[in-house]
Amino acid sequence: MAGTSSLNRFYLILLAVAVVGGGLLYWQVRRGVPSIPANVTVTVADTAGFQGYFLGDPAAPVVITEYADYQCPGCQSFDMVQFPDIVRQLVETGKVRWRYRDFPLNMHPFSRLAAHSAACADDQGKYWQQHSLIYQGQAAWAREAEPSGTFRGYAEQNGLNLTAYNECMMSAKYAGRIQASYDEGVRVGVSGTPTFLIGDRLYGGLSNSDALKRLVDSLTPPAPPLK
Repeated sequence: MAGTSSLNRFYLILLAVAVVGGGLLYWQVRRGVPSIPANVTVTVADTAGFQGYFLGDPAAPVVITEYADYQCPGCQSFDMVQFPDIVRQLVETGKVRWRYRDFPLNMHPFSRLAAHSAACADDQGKYWQQHSLIYQGQAAWAREAEPSGTFRGYAEQNGLNLTAYNECMMSAKYAGRIQASYDEGVRVGVSGTPTFLIGDRLYGGLSNSDALKRLVDSLTPPAPPLK
């Protein structure tokens, strides 16, 4: 009887856990709060035809890959202070094609949610607009208990179809893509953010756009002589 009683208690505990967990999940879904899982299994479909978010001429002689985390203060500073000059001096002039890859750090609880918000905006052709607003607002949303509503507000500012955006966020369909991006960074040796892959070397930071311009110039093949 003692064994049967213990077994019954065990099943009651399991049932209680299931009920509580299911209730929490139901409440979260009912509230429309998305959850983006980490360490998911990456499938072929997660990466098929996708190599990152690009800005610039596909024929540019130099590709720079930025591995970054939307909740990283250093990444936010780079995006707001240095990146506009880099776009003007190097991307818009056709010297560089910029490639952004998500590298969400475990210490930042909302970095994957932010990355997924940008990915959902990409579905509607507004990736870089959402990307910019997320970084601009980082100081505020990083202190919130749950910032998905703020990200939705950015989507509204950017003119996204909110029904499609909400469905995308609740589906968490880009969790595997974000994980694949992170895994790529680990493979090439990224350990912090922001990190930049230029040529075959990693750089832990870029002091300013002028220093980067000199580096890009050194990697750019000389123009052929005029005949």
